[in-house]
Amino acid sequence: MEIVKIIGVGLIATIILAIIRTYKPELTIYVSIIAGAIIFSMVMDKLSAIIDLLTNLSKKSGINAQYVAILLKISGIAILSEFAVSVCKDLGETAVATKIDLAGKIIIISISIPIISALLELLIKILP
Repeated sequence: MEIVKIIGVGLIATIILAIIRTYKPELTIYVSIIAGAIIFSMVMDKLSAIIDLLTNLSKKSGINAQYVAILLKISGIAILSEFAVSVCKDLGETAVATKIDLAGKIIIISISIPIISALLELLIKILP
């Protein structure tokens, strides 16, 4: 089971962080980022399978491929910004974390405008 491996990496990283924080607290950010990168690489094949599935479903169903690409970009932005927010919070930089979170949300909204526009156009056609 892959989740056991991921939990193992997380727990090992947590133990290493607890030890390092006592002697060299400035190195904790590196351990945290490396642990996050290892965990992300462990789930990368699952992520690529999801992207392939969504792409195939959009082709079969006739959904505009542009919309699927937008949804994938939104998901990527959400994942990356959440990772950055977590790292900032781990370092005690909640103000920076809040700004990154807000920026991620604004970018997601700006990227989703074509989908919102298409939905509104569809509603206008449906409503009398």
